[in-house]
Amino acid sequence: MDLTALTLTEAAGAIRDGDVTAEAYASTLLNRCAALAHLNAFIAQDHDTVLAAARTADTKRRNGGALGALHGVPLAVKDNLDCVGYATTGGTPALRGNRPQDNAAAVQKLLDAGAITLGKTNMHEMAFGVTNNNAAFGPARNPYDPSRIPGGSSGGTGAAISARLAPAGIGTDTGGSVRIPAAFCGIAGLRPSLGRWPTGGILPISRTRDTAGPMARAVADCALLDSVMTSGAPPASRAITTLRLGVPRHYFCEPLETEVSRLFEAFLERLRASGAMLLEVDLSEVQRYNERAGMVITGFESRQEIPSYLRARDLAFGFDALVAQIASPDVRRMFALRADVTETMYRVALDSDRPALQRLYADCFTNHRVTALIFPTVPIPAPPIGDDVTTLMNGASVPTFSTVARNTGPGSVAGLPGLALPIGRTASGLPVGIELDGLPGSDGELLAAGLTLERLADPLPVPTLP
Repeated sequence: MDLTALTLTEAAGAIRDGDVTAEAYASTLLNRCAALAHLNAFIAQDHDTVLAAARTADTKRRNGGALGALHGVPLAVKDNLDCVGYATTGGTPALRGNRPQDNAAAVQKLLDAGAITLGKTNMHEMAFGVTNNNAAFGPARNPYDPSRIPGGSSGGTGAAISARLAPAGIGTDTGGSVRIPAAFCGIAGLRPSLGRWPTGGILPISRTRDTAGPMARAVADCALLDSVMTSGAPPASRAITTLRLGVPRHYFCEPLETEVSRLFEAFLERLRASGAMLLEVDLSEVQRYNERAGMVITGFESRQEIPSYLRARDLAFGFDALVAQIASPDVRRMFALRADVTETMYRVALDSDRPALQRLYADCFTNHRVTALIFPTVPIPAPPIGDDVTTLMNGASVPTFSTVARNTGPGSVAGLPGLALPIGRTASGLPVGIELDGLPGSDGELLAAGLTLERLADPLPVPTLP
């Protein structure tokens, strides 16, 4: 049995049934992590602690103890979520010594269900970016082409899952940081509705936009992690003939890289042929309100949230000292751009522009009676490492950040849930994904739809890695 090929659901079942020991599974994953260390997916791992936890899990099973849904399964955890025994660096030099006394609330829920922390994963510094080209800890690399980015900011988690270093894990998503790596690395990722997952113990950016979320190689595994977090039952797939999917071509599909467009249109045709109802919807106005609200909200709230996090951990430095040590040039620029946001600008963004954006989405769903919106998660395949400021789309130079985060940003500002899943690969072998967005609280419906759509997608091969 190739243990690295097991999905989260399969691994949990095999350990629970005694077909494989937690220790053997953890040891196999740790060996693969060591063999593929050049992907730089992890910032920190403690092999002895992982194996000790696996042995404890095996002893509990042998003694007939009650087993949680994730019993004995190691999971990758992004390094902006507090985990006892590890530093929470946020991928930035100033926080190398930040050793929390408590687990983040989301991490604790996973551990209570029997999971084991496999390690802390690499990320875009301070979660302020989409490439994971981290100047402090080095870039995480895309398993389908290590010269390319895995996406960000949860790029290490995405790379680890894609490369079969871990069956699943969690990241955080403020503007696309779960869904972008899912698209670039050929896996699934859910941005839950705002407030569905607990945010305590996470190095923050924005209370209005931050959430943790699951990442895995199958939608069912994201649903399993979500059910652990919410204490609910995972949804069943829906009949495809019951799905009404809105296609927002304006803005979300203008423009697309040629290969992304080809794969997206082919997938839409497959949906039509299978009985799904596809409706053209106009959400072009989201661009205006997203541009007004998105960066203003994060710019203002980050200057409140980050100092509060530092004070709560009795760290011997403040916000300015942390920013002064930021290593990645693009992150330094992001903080500088946000420094001029005033409270007046923030109140307009939060009290006027964001509600207007939410009304646009609500009206679209009501008027067209759609189950979800469907669009490419990212307009381009994964760019090369080093394309931090600009990259290429169809041969033309485009700004990297705003292009990569174009389609994931508006739903994040509005507080919508979004599910990313892979649909195929480009001619050069890079994964391409689609996203389903729903109204707040429709996470279960999105996951049910994702289970259905996943069966129509072209399966991705395991990345070929030395």
